Amino acid sequence: MSFASLAGGFSATRALKVASMLFYLLAGGAFAQMRIDVTGVGAALTPITVGDFQQQDPRLKQQVAQIIRSNLAGSGLFRLIDSGGLPLAGPGPVDHVALRSLGADWAIGGAAIRFANGQVDIRYRLTDAVRRQEIVDGKVTVESDADLRLGAHKVSDLIYERITGNKGIFATRIAFVTKQGDRYRLIVSDWDGGSPTVILTSLEPIISPSWSPDGTRLAYVSFEDRKPVVYVQMLEDGRRIAVANFRGSNSAPTWSPDGSTLAVALTRDGLSQIYLIPSMGGRQPSRLTSSSAIDTEPVYSPDGRFIYFTSDRGGSPQIYRVEAQGGTVSRVTFGSPYNVSPRISPDGRLLAYVSRREGRYLVVVRDLAINSDRILSDGGSEESPSFAPNSRWVMYATRSKGRDSLVAATVDGRQKLRLSSSAADIREPTWGPLQR
Repeated sequence: MSFASLAGGFSATRALKVASMLFYLLAGGAFAQMRIDVTGVGAALTPITVGDFQQQDPRLKQQVAQIIRSNLAGSGLFRLIDSGGLPLAGPGPVDHVALRSLGADWAIGGAAIRFANGQVDIRYRLTDAVRRQEIVDGKVTVESDADLRLGAHKVSDLIYERITGNKGIFATRIAFVTKQGDRYRLIVSDWDGGSPTVILTSLEPIISPSWSPDGTRLAYVSFEDRKPVVYVQMLEDGRRIAVANFRGSNSAPTWSPDGSTLAVALTRDGLSQIYLIPSMGGRQPSRLTSSSAIDTEPVYSPDGRFIYFTSDRGGSPQIYRVEAQGGTVSRVTFGSPYNVSPRISPDGRLLAYVSRREGRYLVVVRDLAINSDRILSDGGSEESPSFAPNSRWVMYATRSKGRDSLVAATVDGRQKLRLSSSAADIREPTWGPLQR
């Protein structure tokens, strides 16, 4: 639960929209169209062409090449060049001169091949047209057609990392909440909104989803018992347990880096304070903060040493930091009377938070080494920032044209993807870890 909810203040909305690609989300018995739209461009786009992948079996309906194209275009680092029908997937040499005449620096070709046991090999070849070298000739194997989309994302990650030197995020997942009519749904999908899976449906609000470090569990807050209760749900089999169901409000769960502990905000002893509880329950919580103010929205630093949280102990909502084992509390944010919802990047370098600037609620990213801020958003009603596992993107919730939607923005602010639905509001985004 956010500071604003506890304090009765700002209550914004959230959603995500993704460019030129359409997916379908089962909601309320109808399919709600989800769309990605891209705005902005990177500083220097690398020209790349992706040829059609050979698919010898007509049952292989997933368009692997199109998924790879969409991923690379959405990354904000590449400019797609039409292959012009050049053979990029066969065993023979690639025509580097022809590729350069098209204006491509890189070329990707490949094939999807099914075996008798149902497994599918996605074979791919990455060519450096400038140096006239084949850089990668590899494959990703998936268990069945159902995993073909994930396989295409993994190929995209391998290509992205080989060219840029940075980890890709195409095979990651996000979790978010939709609201359509009187129904709330907690949903897990691919990073781009594809392959959605409904985790929970409720007539009462669902808020604050949070991924376990290994990506196998989600913690969240559900009001299905007419009060906020923290649950942990296993994604593989759907089992769940109520880990915080104490008197008063139980909210804002966040995982320790080793997955053994949840930091939560509880009002069991009065005003909201930060407590630590085992992530699978079974023991009484230990209190971390003791103040006469509202302390909420905890989040661990990636090394587990500190917990950042929101508090109005100084008279207005600000972000503070305390050692995870307790100790002296220090204030982190200044310059605005309202700074909330801290999130630390996985590499520990950046702090994302929501700041009120001239009456607008904006996502700000701070370089913790030099205390330099960059305003990342421009909608004015933002909430719930969440870093991608490679620390290069921030996803947050906003409201546009009467709909709650989500935006993913590069930390330099140059590239934005919006994920929206034509039939449902989308809220409470959280970006999952890199898949292992």
